[in-house]
Amino acid sequence: MSSLPLARAAADKRQRWANTIGYYLIFIAIGSMAVSIGPTLPALARHTGSTLEQISLLFTARAIGGLTGSFLLGRLYDRLPAHTLMLFFLSLIVICAILVPVIPVLWLLVLVMLIQGMAEGTMHVGCNTLIVWVHGANVGPFMNGMHFFFGLGAVISPIIVAQVMSHTGDVLWAYWILALLFLPTIINLRRLPSPAPPVSTDDTTSKSTNRFLVGLVALFLFLYVGLEISFNGWIFTYAITLKLGTETSAAYLNSAFWAAMMAGRLLAIPLARSFRPSRILLANLSGIILSAVLLLAGTHSITAVWAGAVGMGLAMASTFPMTIAMAQHRLTITGRTTSLFLVGASLGGMTLPWLVGQLFVPVGPHILPLLIFGGMVVNLGVLSALIKFSNKK
Repeated sequence: MSSLPLARAAADKRQRWANTIGYYLIFIAIGSMAVSIGPTLPALARHTGSTLEQISLLFTARAIGGLTGSFLLGRLYDRLPAHTLMLFFLSLIVICAILVPVIPVLWLLVLVMLIQGMAEGTMHVGCNTLIVWVHGANVGPFMNGMHFFFGLGAVISPIIVAQVMSHTGDVLWAYWILALLFLPTIINLRRLPSPAPPVSTDDTTSKSTNRFLVGLVALFLFLYVGLEISFNGWIFTYAITLKLGTETSAAYLNSAFWAAMMAGRLLAIPLARSFRPSRILLANLSGIILSAVLLLAGTHSITAVWAGAVGMGLAMASTFPMTIAMAQHRLTITGRTTSLFLVGASLGGMTLPWLVGQLFVPVGPHILPLLIFGGMVVNLGVLSALIKFSNKK
């Protein structure tokens, strides 16, 4: 009789690992698709007879779609079989990827990109929610691992696009090969049972507290994600404007930032087993602030800018996944709560890089590290409030 609970525990463990690997595969595919627009933008402009200014609408369409998917569709995970829902949206991404390189009309391409962004936003909610349901309080290392694989997909995608374009001169097969990356995830997901959602026992008072805490987490992610995208998007122009290098060396800053991000996420996997998410987040915010100070103090030093970029990457690497992991310790994570978290993140990603662009010329390039410094100081206060009020709960 004693062997029965052991066998059941072993089966549960195997199932958890199977689901985790499935979500990792999904994040590789989504990461590869997420960065596909950038290197294919000129070719898509040629396909549709558009200018670069006109084709840039694709970024806006994808962002609006992601926001819509996160806010409106993410909560469906609380009501429908999660993996069935994911299979639908994965298939939708594949269909859109097949259509993108053959559409000759800009407005139709914008519509397809809007739909693809909506599907990707819904998948982000799903993976971030389901891995919490699978691992519960032990989600920290697995959450960091999942976001590492998103970065891996983001690294692989430009290589695929470059190789295909060098051999064919077009992006058709680049998008179709990226679409093929989704097929193993779809086949694998079909055989996996959906994890059960957590059962909440909150009373009316704690539900009110939960709403406040969800708002704090959304605000935290609004500032963090918005400033992460701002740094990644503007560090090239920052270095060029300050005459700290050539366009080639400035481009390498982005590569150094992403390399540090991936290294930081790998490092965070064992750290998440030993330290609370709140302590790791405190260290991350401190690292981001110190990196911003280094950039502000070293505006005439290329060494300082490189050190700041690498420091930013290392400190930012695990901030998003550890925020979700910390929320799991203090809230009941559902599709609805995760969707609200990602709405905050999406709004930050849409507004703060734009704000940097509006202030970059009239104020000067130093507005970039200055905003990061100020935003992370505010986030220290948000993190303190989150810990204080969740402890009261």
